[in-house]
Amino acid sequence: MLDVPSPTRRAIERLPAHLRRFVVDQDHGAYTPRDHAVWRHILHRLAERLRDTAHGSYLSGLAATGIGLERIPSLDEMNEKLEALGWSAVGVRGFIPPAVFTELQSLGVLAIAADIRSHEHIEYTPAPDIVHESAGHAPILADRRYAEYLKRCGETGFRAIASVEDQAVYEAIRNLSVVKEDPAASPEELRLAEERLRAATASRRYVSESTKASRLYWWTAEYGLVGDLANPKLYGAGLLSSLGEANHCLKPEVRKVPLGLVCADTEYDITRMQPQLFVARDFDHLFEVLEAFEATLGWRRGGDHGLEEALRARTVNHLALADGLELTGKVVARIPARGPLVPGLATALARLEGPVQISRHGHALERPWPGEALVAFGHGTLPQRGAFSLDLPSGLFLTGFRVGEHEVINLRGHQDGRPLDLPSWALLFLSGGLPSVAGGPADPGAWDAWFGDHSALAEGEAEAQARDRKAVALSRELAALYVEARTLRELGPGNEHRLRLLKEQAADHPAEWLLAREVEELEATR
Repeated sequence: MLDVPSPTRRAIERLPAHLRRFVVDQDHGAYTPRDHAVWRHILHRLAERLRDTAHGSYLSGLAATGIGLERIPSLDEMNEKLEALGWSAVGVRGFIPPAVFTELQSLGVLAIAADIRSHEHIEYTPAPDIVHESAGHAPILADRRYAEYLKRCGETGFRAIASVEDQAVYEAIRNLSVVKEDPAASPEELRLAEERLRAATASRRYVSESTKASRLYWWTAEYGLVGDLANPKLYGAGLLSSLGEANHCLKPEVRKVPLGLVCADTEYDITRMQPQLFVARDFDHLFEVLEAFEATLGWRRGGDHGLEEALRARTVNHLALADGLELTGKVVARIPARGPLVPGLATALARLEGPVQISRHGHALERPWPGEALVAFGHGTLPQRGAFSLDLPSGLFLTGFRVGEHEVINLRGHQDGRPLDLPSWALLFLSGGLPSVAGGPADPGAWDAWFGDHSALAEGEAEAQARDRKAVALSRELAALYVEARTLRELGPGNEHRLRLLKEQAADHPAEWLLAREVEELEATR
């Protein structure tokens, strides 16, 4: 008998290898009875609240993406439905690296945080959880125009250049979300986590392209409103998955601002409800703003602008040369030309720190080069092998000996007569222009195979400990009471004796407000 892979397994197998290592099994059976009660409490109230306030595709979108109100959905149930929409979903733990999240989204894959918020944070949680990632992001995918936007937004975020400080901020946000969801975390641990985030944010030397892309994503896909400014509808996942935000966002004290490029310059605080929100005219409006934003990025602009972004980022990015070659590495120097060479480019030489990977059309051509690489801008000719002398219109003059396709030795040079400190052994490329400078490696899979941190798990030790503590915090007795409440609900009217007994036992746990609410709802149906 053939072993037919599940819908989720098929989705995982379609992923590039470098993304698969961030995927985890959902382990649907590990959800506690209280976890399912949390889901039911949130989804029933959200569905009621959002019936008239959410975008028109919300309620039908829940069913269209395999999401029910009574219990936490399995990823297989979701993927059976999502396949028809050209999407899929895979399980992850907590905050995955931004580049991984955006690349998945650009491929039409929802990264579903497998954990669920605690009942103490049922109104709102800054941590990724299955309520937010599934019931928040998935339903509006039923609108094909919005689904297209979400993919495009993922690609834009993936191509934006991130700074070295962005990584520190990501780690601090991830740590804070773990601490907030850990029932054993002390006030001091929370204070330190918040201080770490403040310090990481303050360390930023400038606002990177990646930060601006995340802001645009936040104010649209996470906290966006659409329609009439005076009576907008909710479509952002953060609004559709939070009882607190769903109630708060339409209040008069929350400013409603027409969506524009300014949203990419507007900061946000993930730990608090938002004081203002941006309203899109319709989903076509999202594309107008996204395209205007893309036009500001090194990915689209290339040239001096892209080089300067990569230079100050101090991270691994890639240059797309005029002949289609791509160079991945860290830009560490840019030597200006005596004047513009082509529109937007007045650079004589760009220097990349090794390792450097050469690729074309996003596919690595060979193993990474361990040393430096230089890109001389202008038109010239190098011999197949042997001594060369280049005198370029930029004012750059280079001499050396070519020993391989791009490898040169005995390299010397000067710019308008000023000697340059160049490596004597390097890769040398000539390019008539620089169409693009984009974030991250041109071939993420090949780069990851050589330099990825394969000891890094999809979740950190702190996240695993927090989840274990949360499970232990639910006693067997309480778990049994939640199971009994679900059983009585499924049995329907009758069983008054069992209901009275459940009510008496629930009264022994006065702090367990969610269980009391379950009992009240059962009584109301009798």
